Amino acid sequence: MAQRYTLSNGLTVVFEEQHAARVAAFQVWVKAGSADERPDQAGLAHLHEHMLFKGTARRGPGEVARDVEAHGGEINAWTSFDQTVYHIVIASQFARMGLDILGDAIRSSAFDADELAREIEVVCEEIKRSQDTPARRASRDLFSTAYQEHPYRFPVIGTAESVRSFSRDKVLEFYRRHYTPRNLVLSAAGDFTEAELRQWVEELFGGDWGRPYEGGVTRAREPEVARRRVLLRPDEVKEVYFNLAFPIPQADHPDVPALDALAMLAGQGEASRLVLEVKRKRSLVNDIHAYAYTPRDPGLFSASFTLPPAKLTQALEETVRVLSTLRTSLVPADELATVKALIEAEAVYQRETVQGLARKMGHYQSSMGDLEAEARYYEAIARLTPERIREVAERYLRFDRTIVTGLLPPGTAFGAEQTEEILDRVSRETPAAPAERRAPRAVPGGPALQVGRTVPASPGKIVEERLPSGARVLVREERAVPLFAMRAAFEGGLRYETQENNGITTLLGRSLTRGTPSHDAEEISHLIDSFAGSLSGQGGRNSVGLRGEFLSRHFQDAFRLFADCLLNPSFPEAEVARERALLLQDILTREDKPSGVAFDLFGRTLFRTHPYRLSSLGEQASVEKLGPDALRAYHAAYMDPSQLTLTVVGDVRTDEVLALAHEAFGASRGRAAPPPQVRPEPPPDSPRSAKKQLARAQSHLVLGFQGVRVNDPRRHALEVLSTLLSGQGGRLFVELRDKRSMAYSVSSFSIEGVDPGYFAVYMGTSPEKVEAALAGIREELARVRDEPIPEAELARAKQHLIGTHEIGLQRNGARAALLALDACYGLGQENFLHYAERVAAVTAEDVRTVARQLIDFERGVLAHVGP
Repeated sequence: MAQRYTLSNGLTVVFEEQHAARVAAFQVWVKAGSADERPDQAGLAHLHEHMLFKGTARRGPGEVARDVEAHGGEINAWTSFDQTVYHIVIASQFARMGLDILGDAIRSSAFDADELAREIEVVCEEIKRSQDTPARRASRDLFSTAYQEHPYRFPVIGTAESVRSFSRDKVLEFYRRHYTPRNLVLSAAGDFTEAELRQWVEELFGGDWGRPYEGGVTRAREPEVARRRVLLRPDEVKEVYFNLAFPIPQADHPDVPALDALAMLAGQGEASRLVLEVKRKRSLVNDIHAYAYTPRDPGLFSASFTLPPAKLTQALEETVRVLSTLRTSLVPADELATVKALIEAEAVYQRETVQGLARKMGHYQSSMGDLEAEARYYEAIARLTPERIREVAERYLRFDRTIVTGLLPPGTAFGAEQTEEILDRVSRETPAAPAERRAPRAVPGGPALQVGRTVPASPGKIVEERLPSGARVLVREERAVPLFAMRAAFEGGLRYETQENNGITTLLGRSLTRGTPSHDAEEISHLIDSFAGSLSGQGGRNSVGLRGEFLSRHFQDAFRLFADCLLNPSFPEAEVARERALLLQDILTREDKPSGVAFDLFGRTLFRTHPYRLSSLGEQASVEKLGPDALRAYHAAYMDPSQLTLTVVGDVRTDEVLALAHEAFGASRGRAAPPPQVRPEPPPDSPRSAKKQLARAQSHLVLGFQGVRVNDPRRHALEVLSTLLSGQGGRLFVELRDKRSMAYSVSSFSIEGVDPGYFAVYMGTSPEKVEAALAGIREELARVRDEPIPEAELARAKQHLIGTHEIGLQRNGARAALLALDACYGLGQENFLHYAERVAAVTAEDVRTVARQLIDFERGVLAHVGP
């Protein structure tokens, strides 16, 4: 149960004990964001997010991150219009130390002038990265058009010009005003006792900080929107980015619960109206969603979509029709009931991790004024009626006050006049009665399950059984939250593809839930929502499968739906055609994500014969030829129950899981094919490089080498090596970002496969810094290969790996995925159960050995994407 108290200095503390995992999360919510800046301070709140980890009175530059990572924790921050939030997750045995580090950063940051100058350069790199992201550009246009006076019109990150103008004195002025106890909320969740927490907080956050609270900043009020605002502009994008928005109230307004439900009805999830009508039935958009953004001051209700330019007129017309219908017609009671259940289920899913729980408490206390706001919110959700939904839709979805923005690919013939005509014409139509929402039929599988035997299982124990078909089933009971996760995994993925069928794994994964003989795609979407869960196919480099997460009270029905989609996908012609068109659009728009282009280019350059050279999305020529027959043939050959690994983790009974698994997967279909023969790729015999020119603000670099297999005994040493280089305390981050301000993003990756994968470094940097950046990367790689690794640094990397592994496994879905893939690849439970001890056993010599074996610049591969 969440609790709250206040220190004598005014600091508010909210907390909840949570002992399911030996992990603790602490977050400090500063009630000041970019909307609390003066015009000459644009980007200053966000700069604090960077500077608070750059040293304190007790810790030098880099020590904050190193201390956290040395104890297996993660520390980071985010900035919004209304808050700046600093958060740490750490093993509970080091909880007090984690809180000390966070308190030290908040209370006693040094703001060293040299560090400030370097970090300003890093933020300017981050600004360039955001300029290369179409979704960010589209969002900036929306907010600068929706807000004419209020500071929400400015980007949170600021501009290069404003950020470069900041002096240490200007930074300290903002810090002293806003970083004072009465303006902070400390949110804590995890494996500690109330007595421990109170003692730690008093020691670390108590007393006089010497910064009296001066009160909040008065923000400019935004005048009421009296007429439409339209901003459509050409941009170097491959598809249209379009926003249709309406002004709505702030977070604490009584209409917000109804607006959240309206947004979910309109455009959240596969069964929502915009997705069904505009994306699925009419194939007019590549993606569409609606949301109610309700910050501290009045916000926006927005329908956002991406689409080919030729479909813009029709897509806008249909979007307006769907929203108009919500204004004029009552939502069916069962549709509203499903949405209410989904919103209520979100609170359950948030409790899976201590950081999710801490974030929820921090939000309600800092944004809504008290923890009790959560109960009031869910009470309001429970009271919603169809009449109330129509009332708020009519009040706020006003087409005479719409805000319309869009990024249009060059040559798109569409403008403000056309937009105005569509809004006028369609909003004045008498909306047709909405199509009757079909109640989904019951999931096949017979009556309620009769369990014939009891399988002893204790929470946390893994029970494994081989079915008569040959399928492997692994179950792990976990009672912390009333949820469960399922994963089905089969060997396959990109590794089984050829140039001729490249993309089949992705298309198959997207089509698995688009129809069976028992249910069509729309019914499946409604069933998933009615079980308050998620269900989707997925494909990777080495596997293909299905993932699902649901409330445990729907276990039997959800399991049978999962099994139906996995065993009996019918791959209807219309649905496959629709998914293929969406996949082709994703292929067309790849260049809008230049870092992804760089990794694709790296893969094609490192691998010349192996399927790992292929793009996971496929290519236009190969995807265009894929149809239902190809998917059915692949499914029959490589997704037979005899080839299945199934994992179920969460609030379930093992005997019930195994009985259902026997019912669904106990018999083979008898059509399984042997795996294709895949010849390993020989390592490069000389350096290779490739460059792709893209007119972007940043250059994207990937420098790497052939790596190891998933079952290679060196993989743990390689993970330690990558951690030495990566992370906020790693060498690449410290040397190239912190000390030399070359990049905002720099990291290393070890991607193992059933066949050798790769080890690589990625960096996004300014074009003029490319040569120096490459020299710096090579220097750090050579140093880690050729010089002895200090024991303290090695210990930090190992502890960080072990700790973040545990933090990442808080979710049922993460545990189910790891168990499934380990079993699928023949690694067994040993990897899951003994990861920590295997990492702990890695020596400095192990790391240097694997570094010497892999880091060979005469066999290195460089991919460069940029101007």
